[in-house]
Amino acid sequence: MSGMATTTLLTFEDFPVGEVLSYGSLALTAEAIIAFARDYDAQPFHLDDEVARKTMLGGLAASGWHACALLMRLNCDGFLNAAASMGAPGVEEVKWLMPLRPGVVLSVRRTTLEVRPSKSRPEMGLVRFLFELVADGEAVIMTQKGYIMFGRRQAA
Repeated sequence: MSGMATTTLLTFEDFPVGEVLSYGSLALTAEAIIAFARDYDAQPFHLDDEVARKTMLGGLAASGWHACALLMRLNCDGFLNAAASMGAPGVEEVKWLMPLRPGVVLSVRRTTLEVRPSKSRPEMGLVRFLFELVADGEAVIMTQKGYIMFGRRQAA
């Protein structure tokens, strides 16, 4: 059709090893922390600032699982929804490095660690990433490593 823009999806070939990109801007509120915790991780230090102050967290902090969900949101907006993503075989590693507090603005730093064409499925390749969830452009709150499967422009 004339007049329609064509969108080219990111494929396996678009992720060179060593590439580091930053993207995203998501403000985290106390209300969002409490709402997530109420539904999915109802531990007291995720639900009540006063209670949390008396714990090793020293104040209200988001669930680590909330941090994972926020990373996924930022990744979808940052590149996955514009990619020929075929899902992921799992997550290798998640590390929660410091409490995730209300009032921070989150972004992601993505490093491409490894690329590997699939031997059994030539239409697909695996890309191993390190994702760093960054608060206020400085503090790395969480890291996640793992592979994502992408469609390939050229089958091996």
